[in-house]
Amino acid sequence: MVPSPDDDDASATERPFDRPSKTRRKQDSHDLQALGAALADFSDDRLAPLSLPEPLLDALRALRRIRAHEARRRQMQLVGKLMRQLDAGPIREAVASSQLGPARDSLALHRAERWRVELIADDAATTRFTTEHAGADVQRLRTLVRNARKDAALAVGERNGRAFRELFQFIRAHEAADDD
Repeated sequence: MVPSPDDDDASATERPFDRPSKTRRKQDSHDLQALGAALADFSDDRLAPLSLPEPLLDALRALRRIRAHEARRRQMQLVGKLMRQLDAGPIREAVASSQLGPARDSLALHRAERWRVELIADDAATTRFTTEHAGADVQRLRTLVRNARKDAALAVGERNGRAFRELFQFIRAHEAADDD
């Protein structure tokens, strides 16, 4: 039996594609270029632990120096091409962690501010704070809270603000010690 041309078409449509589509490849290339742009913002000290190949490091250094739009675009394409040869997972993690740094700092400040508000408003908050932060000097904490409450009771023009700052610094020190 001779196969008909229709049989070839049917088997061709049943086979899965062996490679990603052109659109997918272009998107991956653009993603790698964007990742390279983020890497260009890293200092040489922050790039060292990533163990990047020397041609890529040279391309990133050149990208930092280039200001002309078209030249920068071409250099970004070179960076993307060089990055295709690498495993992008560790590089993505490094970029993500650098972008999360400021957010983490902001969250720590908000957490410390919430503790300060709670400590000034409620006596039970002192117990909760010392339970969460075992190394905290309870006597010092109570003194700082008492001084902040006294300052808060004064008229707006007479407030010093020093007690609030000292309490905040105490909380931040213990929060940072527990995060380490």
